This record gives sequence, structure tokens and C-alpha cells, in this order.
Amino acid sequence: MWDRLLVDCNIATMDPAVPGPFGAIENGAVGIQDGRIVRVGRRTELAGNQARKVEPLHGAWITPGLVDCHTHLVFGGNRAGEFEQRLEGATYEEIARAGGGIASTVKATRAATLEELVEASRPRLQALMRGGVTTVEIKSGYGLDIETELKMLRAARVLGASERVRVETTLLALHALPPEFADRREEFVALATDSILPAAAGQGLASAVDAFCEGIGFTRDEVRALFEAAKDHGLKIKLHAEQLSNLQGAALAADYEALSADHLEHVDEEGVGAMARAGMVAVLLPGAFYALKETRRPPVDLLRRHGVPMAVATDCNPGTSPVLSPTLMMGMACTLFGLTPEEALAGMTREGARALGLQDEIGTVSAGKSADLCVWRIGRPAELCYWIGMPGPERRIVAGADA
Repeated sequence: MWDRLLVDCNIATMDPAVPGPFGAIENGAVGIQDGRIVRVGRRTELAGNQARKVEPLHGAWITPGLVDCHTHLVFGGNRAGEFEQRLEGATYEEIARAGGGIASTVKATRAATLEELVEASRPRLQALMRGGVTTVEIKSGYGLDIETELKMLRAARVLGASERVRVETTLLALHALPPEFADRREEFVALATDSILPAAAGQGLASAVDAFCEGIGFTRDEVRALFEAAKDHGLKIKLHAEQLSNLQGAALAADYEALSADHLEHVDEEGVGAMARAGMVAVLLPGAFYALKETRRPPVDLLRRHGVPMAVATDCNPGTSPVLSPTLMMGMACTLFGLTPEEALAGMTREGARALGLQDEIGTVSAGKSADLCVWRIGRPAELCYWIGMPGPERRIVAGADA
């Protein structure tokens, strides 16, 4: 006897093995036992099975739980004041010279206690959860010293342990050059590779490492040194690449069989080809594109031609993507980047899971996977991208339990 049987529903399985758009099964049913999906199919196919709790959903749609595979959700303070300054004409450079920008977030994050950081970040996490997120990646990167980077990762782990959501933590070891290392780049890179990364790995606080490979960030050689250290410590690899210019970061990440390269507005065919050969995911971040008023879109057609999977994420952060709505990002992926609704939903389910290396555990409504599901009161899956400001799902299920 199963624990739960969801019936009288339509299912956007997002499973490529299920034919048709969205891998849809109409008039379907989902069996759940011990937190995992045991069977998915048409209601008539599951009719002979018994469950302790049979739940009719009255025609609602089930999707996989949403996977937000790229966020900077843990940080101190916020930069709403800078948003007002920019609207009044101040430039990023002027704000930075006055102590704003990332420097202000670093200062606030360093000053916060672990408990303060957790409670400041909790409402942001809960907003994503209300929007349907069941798995979220959280990066460090606003500490830029060993103590604060580890504190950020601990805060993310505390949030994951205290909320009904799966949290994956990433050490963003090379994000920006801290002011105290302004004239000592080599020393900071050495600190990141030789001290911060080994400490995070040794304490089990991160499953992956990330860097910002950009003219205003870090060079290919500096990022390569970090990736070598990550490889030595068994950490998976991700990279902010080709957001503002093309430094061939995506190709560098491919050399290390990275999980993903993220942003990619300026990636070229050589980089896309390298990603395809390495089996990487392209993580598209329309919130940052929108907030920065960018005009160069990621080369979606090129990614399609090379068969590179495309994920979609919020990039929730205080400076360039203060986004708390996953469905809004799916809609923007369609309107700003040209994804289809099916591609956008796959981007925040199946391909988001792949971008975290979790494709065997979550991301589709498939037998054997964790029962991380959302129940939506909609008429068709495309509505998740169509409605602007759409409220979250009617029900969120994590590991088989209502959350």
C-alpha cells in the first residue's frame, strides 16, 4: 500500500521519455511511497493500486518542484537605496566610489552574525518557496574572507535544515576583489585557492565552486587556479561566464567538465561547442538582463543547434537581480530570450536539476525520483510563463510531504 495517490490531475512530467509537449499525461495519477515517486501514468493505469491517502486534485496540473539553480540569496543589508540613486541619475561608478555597490554588501555581510544572516535571508527563501521552488542553490561570495565565506555557507545550510526545501551550497570563491587586497590580486587568489576553498571543502560546507570570469572580475588564469584546487578537493565546478564580454570562460569551464556556465550573453560558437562536448548546462538569468537593461541576449538558437540544455534561474542577489519570483523568470525567459514555455519550464525543473548534478534525483515527475512536486490551478502548463505576477502553486510537496 502506497502512502499517497494523487488522482484526477494532469501531469507535466517534463520527462523526455513521455511523448508530447511537456511530457504531459492528462487524467493522470501519481503514486508516492517513502518520499519517492513509485508510479506515474493515466489514472486508469493506476486504478488497481491502494494508498493510505487518495487525493483528488480536481483537474489541477502537477509539475516537478521548481529548481532555482543559481542564487546569491544569503547576504547582509540591501541596496534599495542605490536603486533609487540610479533612477535619479547616479552611475554605478559614482555609487561604488561612495562606498556602495558590492562593497556595501560585503561590509554588511561581514558585520552580520550567523543568526542575523539566517534571519535576514529567510524571507527571501520563503518567497521563492511560495513561488514553487523545492530546490535552491545558494552561493557565498559576499564575504571575500575565510570567516565570512564560511559563515555564509553555514547560513545557507541552516536555512536548508529549518525550511522544507532542498538547499545546495556553492562556494563563490572568486567573486570580487576585496578592498583590502586592491593592490594584491595574487595574494587574494592564493587565499581563495589555498585557504578558503580547502576550509569549505574540509568542513563539508560546499558541494561546488564558482567564480566570476570577467574583465571586472577574474582572469582565465586566476579562475583556472581555482578550478585546479576544486578538482583536488572533489568539488563540482560552475562558472559565471561571458556576461559582459567574451573571455572564453565557457570553454575554460568545459575543460574542467563543469556542471554549467551561467549568463552567457557574449558566448560564441566555440564556447557553445565546448559546452556541448562537455555535457554542460547553459544557465540563463533574465532577471539580471532586465535589471541591468542589457540589450545583447544569450544566443539561444546557437545553444539549441548544439544541443546544450538551457536552465533558467532567478540569480536572486541585492545588486543586479533582486528577484523573488521563479515564474516571472520563466516568463521573462520567453519574452526576453525567446524560449518556448516548454523550454522555460524545463529550464526551471529538469535542466535546473541537471545544472546542479541532481538530474537522477529531481527535475521530472518520474518513477524512482524524489516526490518534489507542485500542484497548480491552471488550464495548461504555458500559463506558468504567461501570467505576469502569478501567485505560487496551490500545493508544494517536498520528498512526498506537503510543505
